[in-house]
Amino acid sequence: MSRNRIIQVSSLAFLLAAFLFVVRPALAGGPAKDSDDVSKLLSQVKSEAIELQYDTSIMESFTRSNLAWESHSGKISQIKEHVNNLGKTLTKLNDARNTASPWQEQAIDRITPLMKDLAENVSATIRRLDENKNHLQNPEYKDYLLANHEMTTEVVNLVSDYVEYGKAKAKVERLAERLETPSGLQ
Repeated sequence: MSRNRIIQVSSLAFLLAAFLFVVRPALAGGPAKDSDDVSKLLSQVKSEAIELQYDTSIMESFTRSNLAWESHSGKISQIKEHVNNLGKTLTKLNDARNTASPWQEQAIDRITPLMKDLAENVSATIRRLDENKNHLQNPEYKDYLLANHEMTTEVVNLVSDYVEYGKAKAKVERLAERLETPSGLQ
């Protein structure tokens, strides 16, 4: 193959690649922009979940002590307050869903059922405590406390991963804008 022919084929390949790179996102409606509101709410969920994780860890440690039921009751009240706050934030997230990008929608879809399960388990823990104030070393009660902590840890890890993904994605987008070529290639 002649040198001119190689240059022509290479140029054609480059133009085709550039065309696909520029036109394909435009035809698909372009990349979905992340919602700043959803990102802020996800960060808020992360902060609240970390506080909840701390309290569920403390309460789970109560299983290795002989604290009075009043101590358990006070801590489970704090946990219930955290869960209620998270529920309010999740409601805001679901309300903002129509502005969310696909990965943000996925985050909402994955966090919501975990939080519902956690709320149900916290409610069951409260019922168990109310019914058995004198049986705090009961294995079933201990299982509720351990499950609360494990579910909270799962929520924290999941939300943290999504928040970090969002930050990394935003950084890549800022760099792509800064390095954008005159032809619009990123």
